[in-house]
Amino acid sequence: MILEIEKKIEELGIVPVVVLQDVKDAKPLAQALCKGGLPCAEVTFRTAAAKEGIRIMAEEFPEMLVGAGTVLTTEQVDGAVLAGAKFIVSPGFDPEIVDYCLEKKIPVFPGCITPSEIAQAVKRGLRVVKFFPAEQFGGAATIKALSAPYVGLKFMPTGGVGTANLKDYFGCKAVTACGGSWMVKGDLVAAGRFDEIERLTAEAVKLAAEIRG
Repeated sequence: MILEIEKKIEELGIVPVVVLQDVKDAKPLAQALCKGGLPCAEVTFRTAAAKEGIRIMAEEFPEMLVGAGTVLTTEQVDGAVLAGAKFIVSPGFDPEIVDYCLEKKIPVFPGCITPSEIAQAVKRGLRVVKFFPAEQFGGAATIKALSAPYVGLKFMPTGGVGTANLKDYFGCKAVTACGGSWMVKGDLVAAGRFDEIERLTAEAVKLAAEIRG
């Protein structure tokens, strides 16, 4: 299952990072992403609507790859998976969360920005890690440097990633996919502008396809 999720994320190329403030937005947002050609969402556990939002997306749109982001505790891991999350993303490398997920065979992508954190991930057999916040820590250039001694490890940069620098990240062979929120901005979701979200999503899919060839 873990390998399947990793392959699916690589195929998609972009993982929309979603912050849900209201549960009612979960269904139309998921629909907009699917219609835009990106049936995937990393729903962050920063809000009270996250768990129910994951449940709605996973149940209403079974073709979607729905995961949980900003996971900080093992309790959140349990809640997210119970709601239907297929993968877990954490902002930093938390050994307790990573080991807990691996023990339960749950795909987990911890944030790694230093050689020491990457070494811990590799030691545990992880093949994909999150690189966050990407732009603030040197972007694609840093990923290229970090990937040199850790051959085979893939990175999912998130944080400051958008249409302006997508080419830079995909130009790095170690990048498996990019996480971003530019097509699912909070103000668009709050305003119910799901047609615009669908348009931006379709644009992102097209751009990624052009860059990746």
